[in-house]
Amino acid sequence: MYDFPADLADCANAVETALDSRLDAARLSGPGPAPERLVSAMRHGSLAGGKRLRPLLVRQAAAIFTVPPTASLTAGLAVEMVHCYSLVHDDLPAMDDDDIRRGRPTVHKAYDDATAILAGDALLTHAFGLLADPACHPDPAVRIALVAELVSGSGGGGMVGGQMRDIEGEAAGLSGDEISTMQAMKTGALIRASVRMGAILGGADARALAVLTAYAEAAGRAFQLADDILDVTASAETMGKATGKDADRGKQTLVATLGLDGAKARLNQTVNDALGCLRTFGPKADGLRATARYFASREH
Repeated sequence: MYDFPADLADCANAVETALDSRLDAARLSGPGPAPERLVSAMRHGSLAGGKRLRPLLVRQAAAIFTVPPTASLTAGLAVEMVHCYSLVHDDLPAMDDDDIRRGRPTVHKAYDDATAILAGDALLTHAFGLLADPACHPDPAVRIALVAELVSGSGGGGMVGGQMRDIEGEAAGLSGDEISTMQAMKTGALIRASVRMGAILGGADARALAVLTAYAEAAGRAFQLADDILDVTASAETMGKATGKDADRGKQTLVATLGLDGAKARLNQTVNDALGCLRTFGPKADGLRATARYFASREH
C-alpha cells in the first residue's frame, strides 16, 4: 500500500540533506573560490523549508519504471534548485516585492537585492551542472535529454515566459484563456518538466511519455488553482508568506474570473482529469495520484 505522507517526508529529507551537502563553498568553487556571502544567500533561499513537491514528482514518475529514489534524486535536486532560484527572484522588489517566504525573511531582506539576484543566478547555473554530472545518469544521451527538458520548463516558453505574461497582465488585463496560458507557463511548465524528467530517467516510450505529460499538465493546473484559492482563503501565518496580494496587485487569476465556488469546482474537475490520465499504469502510479489529490487538498 502506497504511503503518501511517508514518501513526501522521505523525499523532502533526502532533498534537504543533498542540498545542504552541495550548497557548500568548496563544492561550488572552481576555477575561483565561491564567496561565502553568496553561498550563504543560496542556502538561505534553498534550505530549511518547502515541501519539495517537484523532486517528489520526478521520483514518483521515475518509480513507475522501477527507478529507485536514489537514482532520481540528482535530477530532482536540479528542478528544486531552479524552483528556489525562481522564488528568490520573484520575491525581489522589482517583481512581487515580498518580505516573507516560508515564514522567514526573503533573501533580499536577509541580505540585499544584488546578493539575492546573484544567489538566484548561481542556483540556476549549478542546477544544470547537476544534470551534466555522470552521477545523475550514466548515459550522456539521457543527461542531455534532461537538460533540454528543464530548459523547456524553465525558459522563455516556460516559467520565465509565464512570469513575463503575469507582469504584462497586471497592466493590460488577461482573458480567461490568457490566464490559463500564463499559469500553464509560470507554474505548470516546471511541474510538467518534473514529471517528464522522471519518465526520461525511466526510459519511457513515446506513448507513456505522452500520457504522463497530459497528467502533468492537468496536475500543474490543479496546483495553480489551489494556490490562487489559498491566496484568498488562507492566512499569512498558515501560508508562511503574504496572502491576498493577487487582488491587491491586480493579478489575473481564475478565482477572480470564476469566483471562489467556480474555482473550487474547476479544481475538482482538473484533479479528476489528472487522475484519468494514469489509468494505464495501474498501482505503479499511486504516487502521482496521491500528489494530484494533495495539490487540491493542501492548506498551505
